[in-house]
Parts: sequence; C-alpha cells; structure tokens
Amino acid sequence: MSEPRPMVELPYRRAPLDAASPLAVVVGGTGALGGAIVRRLRSRGLPVLAVARSAEAVAALAADDEGIGACAADIGEDAAGEVIADALRARDLPVRMVVQAAGLPALGGLDAVEPAALGAAVALKVGGLLRLVRAADPWLGEGSRIVALGGHYGAEPSPHVPGAGVTNAALANLVRQLADAHGPRGITAHLVAPGPADTDRLRRLSSAQADARGIAVEDVLAERRAESPLGAMVTPEQVGWAVATLLDPEASALTGSTLALDMGARRGI
Repeated sequence: MSEPRPMVELPYRRAPLDAASPLAVVVGGTGALGGAIVRRLRSRGLPVLAVARSAEAVAALAADDEGIGACAADIGEDAAGEVIADALRARDLPVRMVVQAAGLPALGGLDAVEPAALGAAVALKVGGLLRLVRAADPWLGEGSRIVALGGHYGAEPSPHVPGAGVTNAALANLVRQLADAHGPRGITAHLVAPGPADTDRLRRLSSAQADARGIAVEDVLAERRAESPLGAMVTPEQVGWAVATLLDPEASALTGSTLALDMGARRGI
C-alpha cells in the first residue's frame, strides 16, 4: 500500500473588495484558526471586522489589507459588546456573518482544573457569543450567519480536557437556541467543531503534557493523530474553508447543527 500523499495548501487569493459588500465580524481574528477564517472570508470578497484583545496584533493583521478593519475588545467582558457595536455603527453595513472564534486558555485535566475556571471558560466562549450576537443584531438580516467555533471534545468528553468539553457542549446548546430565536428573521446559527488542530498552540500544550508525562512531544502529537482513522489533525485552512462554506445559500439547511471537522475521530453515532 502506497504512502498517503501530503496535503498541499493552496495559496490564499484575495477577492476584489466591493465597498458596498456586507461585513463579516470575526472575534479571535488574530489566532491561528481565527486568522485562517479571516483570510478565507476575504478570499470570498467580504470585508472583515477582526476583533481581538490585543490592539497591536489586530492592527498588524489589518495593516496590509484595506478590507480588514481592526477592533480591540475582550469578548469575555460586557464592555466588548458596545465596542463592537460602535465599530459597526461607523461602517453601517449589513453583517453577513459573525464568528466567535476566541480560544480557551489551558485549564488542565479533571484532577487539576479549578472549578471557577470552568465557569470563566463558559463566560468567555458562550457568554462571548451572546455578546457578539447582541452587538451585531441591528445589522443582521435575511441570510446572515451566526457561527461559533467549538470543538470535538464537546461531543466526545475526556477527563484530559474538561474545560473544552464543558464549554463546547454549552456552546452547542446556545447555538441551537440562537437558531430557534433568529430563524423567523431568516438568520441561521451554526457550530463548527474541529478536532485537535495542528497549530503552534496545540504544540505548546502538547509540550507541557509531554514534560509532565516524561515523554517526547512527538509522542503526544502522535497520540492526537492516532485518534483519527486518517492519522491526521485538522488544519486551520480546513477550518477557514468550513466557515466560509456556510456563506452559501444552501447552508441554511444546517441551521442549529454542528459541523464536525474531527478527521473521523468522533466515535458516537
């Protein structure tokens, strides 16, 4: 049997900017996954308002692309909603898609996680999604998409990552509620749930886990790949592709559901 051919990532090509195009808002736009989502949405011709806690990082992201606007806000705080709303008022364009792609801090396993940290994680991702939707609500309309970036462990609980499991399960519940609440206006809500993604952050977390277990970091990464029948982890580019696909009119059929990007790792039916 021949060795599988490595996947080749195609270069990102930016579509021409239409000044009248509706906006996309991406929270966590400077992260590995959020950045890939921003690039893919720009390749579809959408201007993007990128939101991140670091003013410097989000300004750097916008520096070489006039179609990216910078918005510094911490989605874990209530004040972020007004900051985002102010940025949208200044542009006063319809919002085609909002994406909550803020990442979670590492919380440790079930034997070490602080109980209060679980609540803080839910407040960041789940509360953050609600803040984002409320901020953008006046600019949402027929065909708009509400998208949250969850994760594999919301459906496949593991005591190694209780924070991700609890938070992403709650996120799936809120997405279902948002789909019901906004459906009469023609607005759909979606959860995109990657498995372990091949990012620098995962490698840092794997390195810490390897040190704690006294093994090589490559052994930990091999364990993550072994969860998939393809022996692979999802890439940021694949996550960006999935989110951008939800712009298609046909994607309205997916409202309220979870789009799993776990390389076949999920074992449940």
